Formats: sequence, structure tokens, C-alpha cells
Amino acid sequence: MEDIKPIIAKNITQLRLGAKMTQSELAEKLNYSDKAISKWERAESIPDVAVLKSIADLFAVPLDYLVRQEHQEEALEEAPFVPDKQHNHRVITTLSVLLVWFVATLVYVLMDVIMVGARLHWLTFPYAIPASMIVWLVFNSIWGKVRRNYMIISLLTWSALVCVVVSLLCFGITAWKLLILGIPGQIIICIWSRLQYRKR
Repeated sequence: MEDIKPIIAKNITQLRLGAKMTQSELAEKLNYSDKAISKWERAESIPDVAVLKSIADLFAVPLDYLVRQEHQEEALEEAPFVPDKQHNHRVITTLSVLLVWFVATLVYVLMDVIMVGARLHWLTFPYAIPASMIVWLVFNSIWGKVRRNYMIISLLTWSALVCVVVSLLCFGITAWKLLILGIPGQIIICIWSRLQYRKR
């Protein structure tokens, strides 16, 4: 069993590099730490069979490719192109957030043209910030890291509070004390982020 470690290590490394993937990116796809990937690639340990199957499926190669050195080149040539889903997800999320700002700009321009003398139409831009956070939160909940959601929720909370305070200021109402609501809200988010979940 000791002799198979360097073979598996070499195969995983070549597959990862062939897909232009970092150890961290591979770790994220497999729900492991990058330290575990590093140990596998240094032949210090071997992933279990279920993980080997996940790696084979990820790179679209047969399972025996990972344990057989003699089929390495042949398998690499036959392996189909694997799309970089993580990159595509980031692009789609970025485009969606930019769409929010496009809509905000469109509303600003239309209000400036139609409502001559309007003074508060610039508020579309501050409100685009929490709207962007909501879009980011939705896509991150589907594709991203769960831990990042807490940061996004924090940004959403504070940006929404600032928008309300600024809006009230435009009508001559000073309500800076509303920002105090963000403090217990932030504490709740921090405690919520400490919840731990076990993998099934």
C-alpha cells in the first residue's frame, strides 16, 4: 500500500494542474482543507475510496486512472474538457450585481429627464448597495461558501441602515441613532456564524 501513495499523489497533482486549479480550489470542490490536498500530493496520506471516486468524477477520468501509473498519459488524452464551474459562477454573480447598478443608473437618468427639478433621485445609488448585497447573498447561498454569507448579511444590515438614515436626513429628520440598531444586529450575526454543522 505504501508504493501506491506516490502514484496517487502524482496523478492527483497532474490532474489538478492540467485543469489549472489551485489546491484551495480543489479542496473547496471536495469539501476538504487545502492541507489535506497538500498531504495527498506529497504522498503523506491517501484519500479514501469515496474521495478518490469524487476526484475521478470531477476530472472525468476512470477511477483506476488514479491508482495506475501505466494508464496515466492515455487517460489524460481521453479526458474531456472540464468546464470551470467556479469561475462561471463568479462571472454570473458579478454580472448580476452589475445589473443592479445598471438598473439604478437607468432609474436615476429617467427620473432626471422626466422629473425636472427632482432632487432626491440620487438616492437610487445608495439603495443599490443593499440591493447588490441581496443579489450577492442569493448567489453565494447557491454556489459560494456558507461562511461568506455572514459577511454579506453584515454588509446588507449596515448599508440598509445607512440608506434609511440618509433618506430621513433628506427630509430634515436627524436619525443617526438608528445606526445603534446595527450593533445588536452585528452581535447576533457573529453568534449565528458560530453555529457548527456536521457533514452527513
